[in-house]
Amino acid sequence: MNPLNIKPGIDKSWTLFLDRDGVINIESVGSYITDWSEFTFHDGVLDALHSLSRTFGHIIVVSNQRGVGRGIMTMESLREINANMREAVAGFGGRIDKVYSCTAITDDDRNRKPNTGMGMQAQEDFPVIDFKRSIMVGNSMSDMEFGKRLSMHTIFLTTKHDPVDLPNDLIDEQYPSLQAWAKKLVPAVMAGC
Repeated sequence: MNPLNIKPGIDKSWTLFLDRDGVINIESVGSYITDWSEFTFHDGVLDALHSLSRTFGHIIVVSNQRGVGRGIMTMESLREINANMREAVAGFGGRIDKVYSCTAITDDDRNRKPNTGMGMQAQEDFPVIDFKRSIMVGNSMSDMEFGKRLSMHTIFLTTKHDPVDLPNDLIDEQYPSLQAWAKKLVPAVMAGC
C-alpha cells in the first residue's frame, strides 16, 4: 500500500523539476519579480531543498519569465536573480543544478510551458535524465501539463490556486507548499516506500 501515492524507488537516479515563482519564492501575482530585492523564499523552502538535494540526482528549475520578453525586466536581472537564488540554496546545504527560463511572449514558443522545450534542453545537458523517473512540482496547470507531456509524476502546490478535486488527469498529488511535500516524501523514501 502506498498511501502517499508516491512512485516507489525514488533515489539518485530520479530528477526533480521545479517551477520557480510560487514554488521556491513568493509569487508576485499579476506582476513579476524583477530584482533580487523582490525575491523572498517561501517558508521552509531552503530546508526542503536541503532534504530534496540528498534524495534526487538532479534538481532543475523550469520557469516561464515573460517579463523579460515584455521589456519589464532585463535578461541580466533574471540571471542575477537565478544566480543569487542558487547561491542561497547552496549556502543552506541544498542545490539547484540548472535553471531554464523561457522569456518568450507567445504561448506557441517551444520552451514556454506547457510546451516541453525546457525539459528537452535539460535532458540534452544532463543525458541521464529519464522523464519517467522525474517529478514536476508546480503551482499552475501549465506546470502539470508540462510534466504529463513528458510522462513525469506531477505535484500541484496550492500556493496560488485553490485545491483541485482529485483524481485529476494532470495531477498525481497536491500539497500546500514545497516544504509540506518534502516532509511527506523524504521520510517515505528513507523508509523504502
